Amino acid sequence: MRAKDYTFLDKLDRGMYFGKKSYDNAGLYSYEEVKDKLPHPSVSSHPEWRECYDYALKILFRNTHRPASGSGYVSNFVDAAFNKDIFLWDTSFMTMFCNLLHPYIPGICSLDNFYCKQFEDGEIPREMVRDTGKDFLLWVNAYDSPLYSYFNNHYSYRGLSKMKDVDYSELYKPDLGRTVGKHPYLTLDNLNHPILAFAEWQSYLQTGDTDRLRMVFLPLLQYFRAFVYHLKHVSGLYVTDWASMDNSARNKGLYLAVDTSSEMVLFADHLLKIMDVLEKCGKAIEGGQAIREELTREHDETKSAIQNLLWDEETHFYYDLDQNMNKIKIKTAAAFWTIISGVAGPEELEWLCRYLNDEKTFNRLHRVPSLAADESAYDGEGDYWNGSVWAPLNTMITIGLEERGEYELARVIALNDTSCIADIFKTTGTIWENYPADYLNQGKSDHPDMVGWSGMAPIRFFIRYGVGLSQDMDGSLLWNLRFTDNAEEVSCENYWWMGKTATVKAVRDSDSVTVMLKGKEPFTAKILYNGSVHTVEVTDEAVIRL
Repeated sequence: MRAKDYTFLDKLDRGMYFGKKSYDNAGLYSYEEVKDKLPHPSVSSHPEWRECYDYALKILFRNTHRPASGSGYVSNFVDAAFNKDIFLWDTSFMTMFCNLLHPYIPGICSLDNFYCKQFEDGEIPREMVRDTGKDFLLWVNAYDSPLYSYFNNHYSYRGLSKMKDVDYSELYKPDLGRTVGKHPYLTLDNLNHPILAFAEWQSYLQTGDTDRLRMVFLPLLQYFRAFVYHLKHVSGLYVTDWASMDNSARNKGLYLAVDTSSEMVLFADHLLKIMDVLEKCGKAIEGGQAIREELTREHDETKSAIQNLLWDEETHFYYDLDQNMNKIKIKTAAAFWTIISGVAGPEELEWLCRYLNDEKTFNRLHRVPSLAADESAYDGEGDYWNGSVWAPLNTMITIGLEERGEYELARVIALNDTSCIADIFKTTGTIWENYPADYLNQGKSDHPDMVGWSGMAPIRFFIRYGVGLSQDMDGSLLWNLRFTDNAEEVSCENYWWMGKTATVKAVRDSDSVTVMLKGKEPFTAKILYNGSVHTVEVTDEAVIRL
């Protein structure tokens, strides 16, 4: 082991897989400059949703930045609003509501600043200093050691000190079936939640930008390979330490994780989908067949391991494992990553939906808590990851449910979150980092104006589930039209998707619904209402009655 040394990072070539090498000097807008061009959603029965939405936008635009000189960052970016660092996990989720504000907010391009810091073995740091572009040094493998976690051995946070004593060197033992000859540049703290491809795919669904998919594919592939190389256990699962759930009760003994393992299944699936899109548009990846075989093999191996090792037949839930391969029977929302990744089969999905609807576990006043309410460590006032409601978890859950055909449950959870956050905004005047599940207040959260990923419900959930707007893969506008809580009118000005902009309004009277559609460019609208699909070709304006 070499002596402690952080200066070695300054000597390394980085970002070699990403084509963008220097700052593009793109424009950065203020809220006042572009507010009239942004989407303006409205549900007449919930004016408080719109008030919270407008506030979220103002804070979001306040948290955008140009790269500081000398930082090495290459794009304007939206900030996590947590401290003076940028975070891969936070930023990835933020892009998913920033997509709706494209091109007026630096959303998906914010991830460029992570790709341009990628190491040659594919590793990408999850946390970097915002103003300097330097790595957050505590999460750097300054000793050139085998994989280890700084957090588990040194860090004290919210009443927790050393969480567990885990020896990750077993990953390097040849008798386990693999030999790792190169130590990682980063600690395990810095290598968690491989969700970049998830964010890129969600951006593509909104923008249809195949050029970006082509630009990010190689960095994503190398990032995937870094996780396989450094973190894959002989069981087919993936090691983690605290998985960014700082003080969660699951952390004591956590070794093989249901969330990061499921995310690797999802990662492989998204890379395969990206390859399909690129092939269809004439931008196929060189060596595609071998890459497909590699990704499919890793996808299937990890999916099988999760199904065989993490599912518990007695309680019908997915759990993490400790180093002795014993289930850590603590129910956390991390298990719901098995929905979006496709790991959960039909029967397992049914059980997970039951848990999401169970008032004793995850169906609380404010849905969905990070820890089940019947766990001993659960705190109805929040206590961070021991019961708080978090934007990234609700985003993952709702997208996963929708993709698995459970749109109604996704909508109920999303609008519950939207309503609770808007009600708390009315009393506190701000948007918080996380929320208690059993009370309509900020609970124990200590980060106000968290837009930040807490803009998810006020922005994305409001538009997608309150108004009901999204888009089809064929470029059509999809409108799942509902009149929430006896609303008389549902509308959105300036909804943007795949280079098109539309304004829509639906007004209900005693006999029928009048729908008005207007676009700057011709578009096809598919309106889902009362179990029927109405297809409308809009060249300029269209009015129909349902």
